[in-house]
Amino acid sequence: MIGVFRERFGAFGILIGAIGLSLIQTNACMSIFAKTEIKDSKTMAKNVWTADEIPDQSGRTVVITGATSGIGKEAARVLAGKNAKVIIGARNMEKADTAIAEISSEFSEANISARPIDLSDLKSVNTFALNLKADLNRLDVLINNAGIMMCPYAETADGFEIQLGTNHLGHFALTGLLLPLLSSAQESRIVVVSSMAHKAGQLDLADLNWKNRTYNKTRAYCDSKLANLYFALELAQRLEEFDSNPLVTAAHPGWTATELQRHSGVAGFLNNFFAQRVEQ
Repeated sequence: MIGVFRERFGAFGILIGAIGLSLIQTNACMSIFAKTEIKDSKTMAKNVWTADEIPDQSGRTVVITGATSGIGKEAARVLAGKNAKVIIGARNMEKADTAIAEISSEFSEANISARPIDLSDLKSVNTFALNLKADLNRLDVLINNAGIMMCPYAETADGFEIQLGTNHLGHFALTGLLLPLLSSAQESRIVVVSSMAHKAGQLDLADLNWKNRTYNKTRAYCDSKLANLYFALELAQRLEEFDSNPLVTAAHPGWTATELQRHSGVAGFLNNFFAQRVEQ
């Protein structure tokens, strides 16, 4: 479906196709739920998952990138409330301090802090990881959440296209650097936040940095989300060879009203009608 809209309407068509597919999937799920509820409403009620079901996280350390707003901040809030030690990786430390203050006001005993990291700069990623390895003897959860979406063309500090460099390559490097800490923890996890937008991705391995093509910011975003999934799949397969291997998961968080859409006027506007709240 997305492919058809892309062919007919270009970048805008990708967005419209994604909306349509999302609505179709939502309607299909709703119809299934409705039928199941008629048969056994009690069973369906039990299957509605909420954050309340997360067990106590005492003794566990969690690193979340991009947790100064949106779903990253909500994840930090929930996990801090469950007694995990939460470390926010943030590009803007002023926003990180604000997020920490808000979470600490809700959970007075929260063990939450922030450290600077710029995922578009591999030197910054390396420094962040080295400092963590100096201070921690293990890491239980890494949530690769930070991202940018449909922004104008730019390059990372290392010369990569900005969306692929930030959304994929920065997290790729960070995960590799933190693998020793993750492997030192029992039942550790790596969470890769991708998107349904990967369905419109078509990675051009001969021109990843858009040097030989007219830049398409929507397509570049979709490519970065496809790269996230390729990475998660390959990493999971490679880690199967080791006894103390972290569990690798990938997630599509749904269309959520966050700052991610700030570079897309259409998506930002449609947030008012289709997007879910971060609390959901």
